[in-house]
Amino acid sequence: MIELINVTKYYPTSLGRKYVIRDITATIPGRRNIGILGRNGAGKSTLLRLLGGIDFPDKGEIKTDQLISWPLALSTGLHPMMTGREGTRFVARIHGAQNIKEIESFTQEFSELGYNYDLPVRTYSSGMRSRLAFAISMAFDFDTYLLDEITSVGDPRFQKKARAALNQKRETANVIMVSHAPGLLKEFCDCGIVLDDGKMTFYESIDRAITIYNAL
Repeated sequence: MIELINVTKYYPTSLGRKYVIRDITATIPGRRNIGILGRNGAGKSTLLRLLGGIDFPDKGEIKTDQLISWPLALSTGLHPMMTGREGTRFVARIHGAQNIKEIESFTQEFSELGYNYDLPVRTYSSGMRSRLAFAISMAFDFDTYLLDEITSVGDPRFQKKARAALNQKRETANVIMVSHAPGLLKEFCDCGIVLDDGKMTFYESIDRAITIYNAL
């Protein structure tokens, strides 16, 4: 499970602090596939970044006994001056992987980057960066995968491939997903979290969460 203890996250603006998440204490159950819903600016992607450890609360703490991925479909953490291969190697070392060569080979093949894999990430299109980030994620076995608008990964053909890979991972892992597509949430998730006005509410049914979200 994941515990949020008095978690607050804000961003400074010219008009003062903009609170995205405020004083949240909640438990996100383990072994569940969870959809996160909320209006634009409600803090959905921010919550994923906090859960994935690539951003930190301004107050409070997050505890978990799970191995959690970074938000898939985001190229966060890929240094533009590194090649795809170097970026893959860097991530593998951070996670203490021993089979780095295998991870490199898998990532190159799955991302379909070809010779571009050995070119700097700054030369990639946004789609290429997303495919690389997604492929790196698929090379690891996490307890929970964080998905941020996963439909944005690559073209329709690659999206189909990505969904198939995720379905395979779900045989032994769970997902926490942000999406504005109810059909996608129902496909991947069985329960939901609704973010509204800095607060979050957990619902045992994804259908119930979608109904509440639509009424906001």
